[in-house]
Amino acid sequence: MQLRALVGDSAEIVGPDTSLADVAGQMLKQGVAAVAVVDRSGLIGICTDRDLARSVADGADSTSPVSTVMTEGPDVVEPDVKVTEAARWMLETGYRHLPVVEDGELLGIVDIRDVMWALVSED
Repeated sequence: MQLRALVGDSAEIVGPDTSLADVAGQMLKQGVAAVAVVDRSGLIGICTDRDLARSVADGADSTSPVSTVMTEGPDVVEPDVKVTEAARWMLETGYRHLPVVEDGELLGIVDIRDVMWALVSED
């Protein structure tokens, strides 16, 4: 199975100037643990629930822009990557979320839970 099968209709996206409070609210409302940060040039970062928790622990203001806590220039994967390869890479790197990009276009974000369900379903 390839990651393409795990990508939903779209990723949750925010702009780099979106406040941390708004990002957290969007993540809660949509039931996701990561959002893609996008500007005119495309994907510039990813912000996860861990990034938000770390920012709160560090005393960040909730009105601060997400660009201050996001992971800039995140590693991305192609949709034709096998789920087993993605799982191995996630284990090796500690990533829990992988932006899936094809021809420069963000297709979605696959998380470790998606990958685990896919692996379990293959048995």
